[in-house]
Amino acid sequence: MKYRFDPEGERLPVKLDTTSNAEYEPIPLEARNEHANVLAQEAVSRSAKRLGMGRREFVISAAGAATTLLAINRANAEAGRKAGGFELPDDAGEDQLLAESRIGKKEFIFDVQGHYVPPSVAASRKAECAQFDYVSRDYMRCLGADDFVKDVFLDADTDMMVLSFVPSRRDAEPLTIEEADATRRIVDELEGTQRLLIHGRVNPNQEGDLDGMDELAGTYGVSAWKTYTQWGPDGKGFWLTDDVGLEFIEKARSLGVKNICIHKGIPFGRRSYEHSLCTDVGPAAKQFPDVNFLIYHSGWIPNQPEGPYDPDRGEGLDELIRSVEAAGLGKGSNVYAELGSTWRGLMRDVDSAAHGIGKLVKHLGEENVLWGTDSIWYGSPQDQIQAFRSFQIVQDVREEFGYPEITDSLRAKIFGLNAMKPYGIDIEEAKLRAGADEVERRREEYRDRRDPHHLTFGPKNRREFLLFQV
Repeated sequence: MKYRFDPEGERLPVKLDTTSNAEYEPIPLEARNEHANVLAQEAVSRSAKRLGMGRREFVISAAGAATTLLAINRANAEAGRKAGGFELPDDAGEDQLLAESRIGKKEFIFDVQGHYVPPSVAASRKAECAQFDYVSRDYMRCLGADDFVKDVFLDADTDMMVLSFVPSRRDAEPLTIEEADATRRIVDELEGTQRLLIHGRVNPNQEGDLDGMDELAGTYGVSAWKTYTQWGPDGKGFWLTDDVGLEFIEKARSLGVKNICIHKGIPFGRRSYEHSLCTDVGPAAKQFPDVNFLIYHSGWIPNQPEGPYDPDRGEGLDELIRSVEAAGLGKGSNVYAELGSTWRGLMRDVDSAAHGIGKLVKHLGEENVLWGTDSIWYGSPQDQIQAFRSFQIVQDVREEFGYPEITDSLRAKIFGLNAMKPYGIDIEEAKLRAGADEVERRREEYRDRRDPHHLTFGPKNRREFLLFQV
């Protein structure tokens, strides 16, 4: 069989579904999203037939992705959502070269938020991972280290990634630093490319975590710290400006690892909702100008639409912007807005996408928005990449709200160049190293036998979400 996965081509290459990253309850698709999927399925069948191609061959092509994005455009337009869209000529749905020129690889992509679960469960992986048993968590068998490398580096245009963590007690980590390091070594062994960096998870309000930072920095060489201000062993979070938060930042500075990645937004519940807000970001960043604060999810709250910047809103992306500007930091500061899960959520609503991306770039600066996907919870991040490559804010909306045009230059910054500064990576050296390493060689070999699965792995409904929390 030529294709191991989805040989009939039934799955769409842009995965517009309800999947969450297991940190928020899955959000049902709206009618226009369902309509977009129907339109895409119909268009894929028509175009594949016209081109004399099988459905599977077509859906894994650039034209197949373009066809799906064009269908999403049409469904949004019919629903009156016109502030943004995927800027593709209609011919791209049936012209492979044209589609490739618009959504094919152009940029160095550095994804600063990747996730994966223990490799120990990957040994008995199901043949296709088509059916998940959330009670026994058999779905985790689909997320082993080898599959992680395939989804991220072969089925997607990602060049580098930072492997992140979820909040947990020290005795119940779903991904330990040892397992993360083992995965990094898989990539490092491919001629030492250093394509995968790792975080050190620190919950400073949990006994032992601050002391453990020395080992994370010294033994494992973490590139950044990951923390969740809304999490605590007693259910109560903390502020970066609390004593425990300040002690954490000072410890990071003393160890010379001055990148702090902070989960903000995607609230876990009402008890510590306030600590999911970005209110403390500006004051902390102003107090520590030599520390980089990478705000994961940018404060995004699922199921809340994004509109023009409103400083009185008090939550979401707006609170991040307000906090930074109130601290007198503004554009080009040491605060970075990261797009993991945020962009995938915004993709479902082109109006929210236009305002969300537009106001982050306008207020924080072109150099302060970072690419992240939260994959592989959402499967391979390729569809998120292709969608962002073609997304544009319409001119009238740009002019009304002062948003930038999303040019190829701006995309290149967000996709990877911006993250080079806080992580201290020389882009030319990284490109040179990546251009001739084992991963690139495997990519070349794989191009003629591509077989992406077009699956997502996170929970897709309330039942699965609640089972995951157990």
